[in-house]
Amino acid sequence: MISGFLLVNKDPGISSSRVVQVLKKKLNLNKVGHLGTLDPMATGLLIIAINRATKFASLLLQSEKSYRAEVTLGIQTDTDDAEGEAISLKDINIDEYEAKKALLTFLGESDQLPPSYSALKYKGKPMYKYARDGIKVEKAARKILIKNIQNIEINLPKVSFDVQCSKGTYIRSIARDLGLRLGCGAHLSKLIRTSQEKFMLSDACAIDDINLEKLISLEKAFEDLDFIQLNEGDSAAFLHGRSIETDFHHTNLLRVYDDKNQFIAIGKNTSTGFKHEYLV
Repeated sequence: MISGFLLVNKDPGISSSRVVQVLKKKLNLNKVGHLGTLDPMATGLLIIAINRATKFASLLLQSEKSYRAEVTLGIQTDTDDAEGEAISLKDINIDEYEAKKALLTFLGESDQLPPSYSALKYKGKPMYKYARDGIKVEKAARKILIKNIQNIEINLPKVSFDVQCSKGTYIRSIARDLGLRLGCGAHLSKLIRTSQEKFMLSDACAIDDINLEKLISLEKAFEDLDFIQLNEGDSAAFLHGRSIETDFHHTNLLRVYDDKNQFIAIGKNTSTGFKHEYLV
């Protein structure tokens, strides 16, 4: 069974789930998933997992992401982005210095409230469904980390910048909160995902150009991890879920190879021995 990852440069106007459906049919695949939703208006890097690679999704979903964002000041929308309805229009009585200063206050760790229109679930139901029904639901704020804000361009009412952030960060919420801090309201008017983990938008293809020759193997995808090779006996035990003894003590994830030098898993040292976390 062929497994691995494809890098798609998503167009605007198509949902991430729709990209999955198109590729599943186009490439005649059994199991396909995406690793990190991009809203329909957003473009850029969307990592697609094929077959057994879907089991490794959590490794990449935990990763940092980078974006090129454009925020429009003076207009607040109900969805916090350009797809929503305007709910507030205000004059912009600030200068470029004030806009940049306010933007840079987002650097570092903070508690972020997710947008009302989001796929996060409340009592088993996505928040956007409550919002569409006019029901106000507020999820608890979540810890996020904004690692970098760079290449800031300000041409009021537009504020554009590159941002590197932790998993779970909503750039729409940054736009909303920037508008609140400046007292004029704002919304996210453009978003491009430029990287996720070590994968770059520059290596992605348009959905029409995707084929299985562009598949990144599981071994290639995790080549930055250190590795361990097991003998024949340990390989058999390891694959059956039994822990094995090793002579190292760190708890980093490792690529695991069997006695025939085949990539078989990603494993981790635990208090009960070395065990697999993800089987290839």
